[in-house]
Amino acid sequence: MNKVIIFITFLFLSFNVFADKQADRQEVLDMSKAVLAKLYQEEPNVKEKIADAKGYAVFSNIGVNLVFFSAGGGTGVVHDNASGKNTYMNMASAGVGIGFGVKDFSAVFVFHTRDALNNFIEYGWDFSGQADVAAKSGKKGAEGSKAVTVVNGVSIYQMTENGLALQATLQGTKYWVDSDLN
Repeated sequence: MNKVIIFITFLFLSFNVFADKQADRQEVLDMSKAVLAKLYQEEPNVKEKIADAKGYAVFSNIGVNLVFFSAGGGTGVVHDNASGKNTYMNMASAGVGIGFGVKDFSAVFVFHTRDALNNFIEYGWDFSGQADVAAKSGKKGAEGSKAVTVVNGVSIYQMTENGLALQATLQGTKYWVDSDLN
């Protein structure tokens, strides 16, 4: 009898873990869909670029800059256009520069080569310089940002959702596969 109770408990807990992971994956996919819809509305030509690319990634990030140091973190998904496979990932960044602010922003990476896509999933590093001015709350306010990456074969589009930031930084960002969601 005890073995039956243990087995039923194990099945119940396994189902709950699976359901939680499915809900977490769906949350990331919903975020990705919303970010892409906003990007396509702001820059319609990007839709064709993504369709012609080897794949793309969409990340939602929160970044903080305090005088000389910056840090950020977020989650996202990489989509392989050839296989249709999604790879769920996390990200964290740290940098130095001058600035102050907090912002909630989204980034879309378009991978123009298979090597760029595979290297991003496998190694996940990006070193970039960034100049940014943002003052936005919901649909109110404005932003102006330009990110330059040193990764060949990748285009990056960044959109601020909410925040107030004025910064010029050099950043390193690590992207890694989320072992819980994959």
